[in-house]
Amino acid sequence: MRPERALHPIFAALAAGVLCVAAAHAAAPMAKTQAPGYYRMMLGDFEVTALLDGTLDLPVTQLLTNTTPAMTKKALARSYLKEPVETSVNAYLINTGDKLVMVDAGSGVLFGPTLGKLIDSLKAAGYRPEQVDEIYITHMHGDHVGGLMTGDKLAFANAVVRADKHDADFWLAKANMDAAPKDAQDSFLGAMNSINPYATAGKFKTFDGNTELVPGVRAMASHGHTPGHTTYVVESKGSKLVLWGDLMHVAAVQFPNPAVTILFDTDSKAAARERAKAYADAARQGYWVGAAHLAFPGLGHLRAEGSGYVWIPANYTVLP
Repeated sequence: MRPERALHPIFAALAAGVLCVAAAHAAAPMAKTQAPGYYRMMLGDFEVTALLDGTLDLPVTQLLTNTTPAMTKKALARSYLKEPVETSVNAYLINTGDKLVMVDAGSGVLFGPTLGKLIDSLKAAGYRPEQVDEIYITHMHGDHVGGLMTGDKLAFANAVVRADKHDADFWLAKANMDAAPKDAQDSFLGAMNSINPYATAGKFKTFDGNTELVPGVRAMASHGHTPGHTTYVVESKGSKLVLWGDLMHVAAVQFPNPAVTILFDTDSKAAARERAKAYADAARQGYWVGAAHLAFPGLGHLRAEGSGYVWIPANYTVLP
């Protein structure tokens, strides 16, 4: 037999082995999961970490007001979106060097299995719940306060929770809950069940309007979405970040047209005024913005364009 003929079976075996390996790799199952969500940036001397609580599908044509379903669908299509819109729920952790402050606390178990992942994101970011010193609530809707509790225990055992007194007076009053429509009463219960255990433990404090809370972090009244809705201004070494809470729900619609409101607003006219003021100021001054329902991590800048605005998300950065 000629030597090259004797090699043919060897080559065939090798080829079959390579094909088997390739087939084995191709057959690997899809993971179908995301990593716990956090994104970190420096703001002067402060470390800011965006934390993802998860996402929620919203039927926005049914929720947005001061517009029409046709206009909403057209705006969504321009951003390659369609209903329902997968909507982020974000919180923000600020390490000032002296205090570890968190703005909003996610939803806990109040909104189903696609949310309630804030603690996982916090731990993935290198922190533990017991390290959080203070939690500032933008407003007491369930997707901002539900994560304060883990079962019947305080999720952040060492933290003091703070919120505007107008929101506390509204959402924590049983008389207001009893007077509300039946389909709105769960919102009051969610706030009470999340906040009252901290109040009982002496760990809930209110403020009234514009207030410095710790050096470099202050509350700024933006009432309308709820009676005590608050934005938080973070400043260090000349750098500024304003955390908007729910001044934004659907970026694809409300940045081009800030007059669009949402059924969740307690006072839609006041909410629209606060939104217009906040957008104009952010575009004029060029500071950082963060919002609870902008696509994660929800950090970036705003630029005026025509009668509306364009969102410029944060460029990805690797910290040293």
